[in-house]
Amino acid sequence: MFPFCAVATLSALAVLSVGQSITPLTTSQIDYFTPYTYYASTAFCDPAEVLAWHCGANCEANPNFHSVASGGDGDIVQYWYVGYDSILDTVITAHQGTNISNLLPILTDLDLVLVPLALDTERFPGLDSSIKVHDGFKDAQARASADVLAAVQAAMSTYESTSVTIVGHSLGAAISLIDSVYLPLHLPSGTTFKTIAYGLPRVGNQAFADYVDADLHLTHINNKEDPIPTLPPIFLGYVHPSGEVHIEDSGVWVACPGQDNASTECIVGDVPTIFQWNEANHDGPYNGITIQCSSS
Repeated sequence: MFPFCAVATLSALAVLSVGQSITPLTTSQIDYFTPYTYYASTAFCDPAEVLAWHCGANCEANPNFHSVASGGDGDIVQYWYVGYDSILDTVITAHQGTNISNLLPILTDLDLVLVPLALDTERFPGLDSSIKVHDGFKDAQARASADVLAAVQAAMSTYESTSVTIVGHSLGAAISLIDSVYLPLHLPSGTTFKTIAYGLPRVGNQAFADYVDADLHLTHINNKEDPIPTLPPIFLGYVHPSGEVHIEDSGVWVACPGQDNASTECIVGDVPTIFQWNEANHDGPYNGITIQCSSS
């Protein structure tokens, strides 16, 4: 069973996401994300350490996790891992991000290409051709997709779970969001999914954002003046789905309804130009947690 407090928190956030006003999160709503923040941070650790669940503070923060598989080389293929959390009663899938200095040039290149996911009929069967994503993000997700799917299937079978939670930070958040479209197309129809992303760049076009809003359960958390969630720029056809939670300079977390909310309390309004960028905000802290591998 999914813990009652988690269900209550998810329900509250669902109401906030469709409301008309920007609403502060309560302490319990903020604390709900803590285990997932550690899971996103763990994805930066060496896959062998993660498979052994011996990666320092990140692993110690989630002692009820059972590793199933891990992979990636941190270069061509971002690190990833899959396992099961017996307290949250969900399969966890996580992807590594990248250094912000490596990601910014990719996201500010004006030659960014949006490509239909439907071109890959094996991985995205039946998807409408209007749904387009950044071609680099699509390729990054594709490199590990078969292994991730096999690991998720194994975890669901071993632990008799029907819940999958997908997490990631930065580039890992973008990969995780495309995973969130991919995995439901290949797993049993009774499976429930949620996605929690940190420092998520814009991944796709308006049709993609609308698909995410209609078919997925996404929360993307942005920290203060982090520039990555403001890229690629809207004028190139990129749109954020709904589900934003913005951490303000005061430390208050607010739920921002709608897609690319332009309020100054949300990331688009708070960081309207390059002059407001603060790259140091990208890795957190998120409720006291900095996204990084903490193993010795």
